[in-house]
Amino acid sequence: MIDNLEQYMGKLGINARSAANSLRLASGKTRTDAILAMAAQVRKSAPEILSNNTKDMVAGAEKGLTPAMLDRLKLSEERIEGIAQGLEAVAALPDPIGAEDERWTRPNGLTIAKVRTPLGVIGMIYESRPNVTADAASLCIKSANACILRGGSEALHSNVAIHRAITRGLTAAGLPETCVQYVGTTSRDAVGHMLAGLDGNIDLIIPRGGKGLVGRVQQDARVPVLAHLEGRNHTYIHKDADPDMARDIIVNAKMRRTGICGSTETLLLDKAALIMLPMLAQALNAAGCELRGDTQACAAASDIGAASEADFMTEHLDAILNIKIVDGLDAALAHIDQYGSNHTDAIITENTDVAKEFLAKVDSAIVMHNASTQYADGGEFGFGAEIGIATGRLHARGPVGAQHLTSYKYQVLGTGQTRP
Repeated sequence: MIDNLEQYMGKLGINARSAANSLRLASGKTRTDAILAMAAQVRKSAPEILSNNTKDMVAGAEKGLTPAMLDRLKLSEERIEGIAQGLEAVAALPDPIGAEDERWTRPNGLTIAKVRTPLGVIGMIYESRPNVTADAASLCIKSANACILRGGSEALHSNVAIHRAITRGLTAAGLPETCVQYVGTTSRDAVGHMLAGLDGNIDLIIPRGGKGLVGRVQQDARVPVLAHLEGRNHTYIHKDADPDMARDIIVNAKMRRTGICGSTETLLLDKAALIMLPMLAQALNAAGCELRGDTQACAAASDIGAASEADFMTEHLDAILNIKIVDGLDAALAHIDQYGSNHTDAIITENTDVAKEFLAKVDSAIVMHNASTQYADGGEFGFGAEIGIATGRLHARGPVGAQHLTSYKYQVLGTGQTRP
């Protein structure tokens, strides 16, 4: 039990700021060694982590969590090995700290270098997925940032077990265990303290979870926020799409994992390609997907229910796909502009000119050509892992990896110059 929450949270902030200074001065090798030690400890702690995850799964089922939520919560030996491999992938990335973005010399002889530096302390507030505990920790250590993690109550036992393994790895590498701290209370008031910034000790807040959580963070935070609110993603099948490719992509984009933010929620089908719809619908139905379409879609294929206006504004995160028939590229772009969330949108076509126009005109963090929207993931982008996906326009956009958790400073090198 925590007797004084304000005091407890304040101490977390103070510890994090001190740890951030230690990380800022630590070598890249030390930080890499720490992440590798974290991976080793996760593997070693697999029985403990699985035992604690079972407690969360039982409690989650009793609370009536949805199948999608339970899937995000569930750990297995394979998923724990995936967590360890994810840590090792981050460790193998180039060190972003101290990297020069650019260097130039002025006519007066001054040399100026733009050099990557850590942000400082990152507050992470997330739900359901225990793997986020390890992903966030590794990306923050790689980028020399301390972090304060606050997971959801539904994953408390799992998160605490993973955090214990992480801190053992940190200390084995000679770094303070306070480089990665976990908020040891499920009180919602703890989130409020983090959003207030812990007396200036949090430099950035990253929420990862449902619309309610992200909305609260964006509304109440007194420090900068890096986030996306929803993934209302679209896949547009153009009239020049290869039918077999279109079928395979849309089934994967919707059904591979329906509960992730990269899942396609709306299929936009070119009116000139309407002949494809029965084949597409059959494949999606066979995969267990419920289809909801507009009037033209319902008339063109059986087993398609009527879609409402609300459906096109909904991130289903379930085996439900909206279908809208559009009259060409401009209509598809207009629909995405009206109903999209600037997350991920894709086009399937063999017409490269149309594809280029789509990629240029869609104002989303990720735009794709002939690929499943399920690739909207930092690991798939080569970032090792991601701490989240951002859809704003400042600082970072799209999957946020270690290199995006940095700022920069200018190093100015002179030979005695004085300004006239």
